[in-house]
Amino acid sequence: MRSHVPAISILLLSYAAGAVAGVDVKTDPKPEEIPAIIKAFTQKETEFAAARESYTYRQTSKISEVDPPGGNYTIVEEVSFDNRNRRTSHVLHAPVSSLQNILMTAEDEQDMRNVMPFVMTNATADEYNVKYLRREKVDEIPCYVFSVQPKTLTRDRKRYFDGEIWVDDQDLQIVKTFGRATGHLRKGEDQQFPKFETYREQIDGKFWFPTYTYGDDTLNFKDGPSQRIKEVIKYDQYKKFEFKTESTIKYGDVDGNAPANSGTPQSAPPKPPKP
Repeated sequence: MRSHVPAISILLLSYAAGAVAGVDVKTDPKPEEIPAIIKAFTQKETEFAAARESYTYRQTSKISEVDPPGGNYTIVEEVSFDNRNRRTSHVLHAPVSSLQNILMTAEDEQDMRNVMPFVMTNATADEYNVKYLRREKVDEIPCYVFSVQPKTLTRDRKRYFDGEIWVDDQDLQIVKTFGRATGHLRKGEDQQFPKFETYREQIDGKFWFPTYTYGDDTLNFKDGPSQRIKEVIKYDQYKKFEFKTESTIKYGDVDGNAPANSGTPQSAPPKPPKP
């Protein structure tokens, strides 16, 4: 998001970073085991990312100006497929924004769609420095906790995640993320990115899907007053999409003649005369 004076981009702050977390008394992995764990959960996340592409779902995002009090921004989107099986995003509800002190930016929209439901795949793993931190429980789920930081902020305005991830030590998938979005900004741009926390749930008995993001943070602008905001994003109504297939069966050759094995009666060959 952007301040009404200059610019700002928003994300969120964890409201209960330790409320559902508990110390895991299991032994930390040995240093030589950590690279294999990172490789394994990155592969599992890659499989999840591919599977999620075949699901439809609804995403409801709401941002509120809290202190000083102001307005709201709300958008409800449905991610589905068109009649040609192409992935689409359709806005179901988007009332006129009543935000008074900050403005939404293109970075905010990217963050809500791609960074807050963060997934680290084989294709993106090399963009981050990943460091093992500790073991910890999330809702009684034993997890490995890693710090994840982008190596470089590219000038193409790409958005990155910077924070910590909790990886289920059995399913080897991310079950929680806590951090903020970041990316290269133009010189002089005053955009601020609040912290956020995203939780996942097991939807289909195999993969952990993002279901809830929450943030409560104060954005401190260089060229304008500070603004406390709250953001809530819900991802729900997940449903596996049944792709449509079309097939045409044709009988006969290019001239329209039926082949010998097509079932069309054939004339019997003439019998040789009797001697």
